Amino acid sequence: MEETPPPLLGSSKPHLEKLTLGITRILESSPGVTEVTIVEKVPAERHMISSWEQKNNCLLPEDLKNFYLMTNGFHMTWSVKLDEHTIPLGSMAINSISKLTQLNQSSMYSLPNAPTLADLEDDTQEAGENQPEKPHFDSRSVIFELDPCNGNGKVCLVYKRGKPALAQDSEIWFLDRALYWHFLTDTFTAYYRLLITHLGLPQWQYAFTSYGISPQAKQWFNMYKPITYNTNLLTEETDSFVNKLDPSKVFKSKNKTLIPKKKGPPQPAGGQKGPSGPPSTSKSSSGSGNPVRK
Repeated sequence: MEETPPPLLGSSKPHLEKLTLGITRILESSPGVTEVTIVEKVPAERHMISSWEQKNNCLLPEDLKNFYLMTNGFHMTWSVKLDEHTIPLGSMAINSISKLTQLNQSSMYSLPNAPTLADLEDDTQEAGENQPEKPHFDSRSVIFELDPCNGNGKVCLVYKRGKPALAQDSEIWFLDRALYWHFLTDTFTAYYRLLITHLGLPQWQYAFTSYGISPQAKQWFNMYKPITYNTNLLTEETDSFVNKLDPSKVFKSKNKTLIPKKKGPPQPAGGQKGPSGPPSTSKSSSGSGNPVRK
């Protein structure tokens, strides 16, 4: 039976600070954020991991195995306070080794001849030019639920070549509620970083789909993590996130420099009019002359 100690508020222990990459301090300093909570979990024992691998005929990736040896699952939540109401908002979760279960290929309903996941699979959903081949619900792929996503879909550990499954054949994919697949990362480590840097905001996994996050979720993104909108930048250099706005260029006039209006000596009679307005303000050597009459 799993041991679930009481939740901890904030980052009260150094190993939890390391596990969360210091994100608790960022959250606690954000406006309106309250109840930053981490459920501390004991490390999984090696025999539990070996037992899982033998039972499922799959080898866990080394980074995921090391994660379980540090903590048997992960659960971190935070809320926001609006007026007098506290609203649960962020949720970051990784299933424990015992809950790393294979997506069931049996009937989805308790009725005879009911469809299975394999029956509902959309064979027309082909891999894109820059996308790897999608997983399959039949024996061609082995799929385990890694993150339940609060009911918004499932993040899955996918072995692309069936059983026996090797660690190097694994990838991390997102299965949305319409049973469409979306590639996330090649490794668990990369996925875990995405989970943390997106702060567990609602529906953040949909930022990696062609239809994106909902308008309501977009409002929370604007408030707490706007840089995650452009997911293409996540694969580029980190300095892509730096604001490269140059005020001197943005606010520079197009053709002329603005000159503040002020009273001065009358202009010489030979002053030339510009193409659209007042006479030229070029100075003469003597500074004298007759004013220009309209």
